[in-house]
Amino acid sequence: MSDQSYQPSIGGLRAFVAISKKLHFGSAATELGVSQPSLSQALAGLESGLGVQLVERTTRRVMLTAEGRRLLPSAMAACDAIDNFLSEAAGEDDPLRGPLRLGLIPTIAPYLLPRLLRGLPVRRPEMDLRVVEDQTARLLAQLRDGTLDAAVMALPNSAPGIGEIAMYDEDFLLALPSGHRLAGRKRLAPATLAELPLLLLDDGHCLRDQALEVCQMAGVDPDLRQTRAASLTTAVQCVEGGLGVTLIPRMSVGVETASGELATAEFAVPRPGRRIGLVYRTSSGRGGAYTELAADIAALAAESGEVTPV
Repeated sequence: MSDQSYQPSIGGLRAFVAISKKLHFGSAATELGVSQPSLSQALAGLESGLGVQLVERTTRRVMLTAEGRRLLPSAMAACDAIDNFLSEAAGEDDPLRGPLRLGLIPTIAPYLLPRLLRGLPVRRPEMDLRVVEDQTARLLAQLRDGTLDAAVMALPNSAPGIGEIAMYDEDFLLALPSGHRLAGRKRLAPATLAELPLLLLDDGHCLRDQALEVCQMAGVDPDLRQTRAASLTTAVQCVEGGLGVTLIPRMSVGVETASGELATAEFAVPRPGRRIGLVYRTSSGRGGAYTELAADIAALAAESGEVTPV
């Protein structure tokens, strides 16, 4: 049982958070710029003061205990608060200056990123943008462990400790082989999907879940045994090869139809689609700055008229 008067040191908390991120004492020590014995001593002091074991270490691996997993979010929040305090004290309270690690999901990154790389340096010349592309669950995990600052993904995500800022809405279109009888249609009923071999992305892609939701709302029961793709580009190539049809976000149309082998059809109003937003750790205390960043991203995304800012 911990002593209620015990006050953990920031060094002990940082050691615990770094070890939880790296699951390796050497890598954690390097990240913090301390020796491995100093890191181990800081963690041992924290565990002793709390009266609980946070990390289990064997000759082969490092893992968090159940208590470690339970207390990690609070330790991260405490480190965030200290970092914010120090930044404000030094007059460096703007996270949009200097390095910013931004995540994007794979069904957004290829289409939005070129606009961000052109536009953000103009709007935020002091920002040093670092980009990570990954699936939603892994981006959220990286947000929680502090290796990302913010991420662009479909909303809502309902993850604890994660704030979200809506940026824009975009429609889904039906991607078809060139020359398909439905190519160019403007008011396609979603129920039409029942007549077509629908190709889906692999598990883990939110676009797969959104496509299944469209089917459910239209009363369509898709054949889940159909060809599945690991990326939207692969799904489009399968459509071009005549293996079926798929849903694509409107922002992707220009890129994915460039070969001339892909046609599209638009759904009737209200068109199925998705809402895209910026997510971040609420414990970071940077909601105001990220609201400004979200407005920049939404404006850049909307320049071509393909999406609707919210």
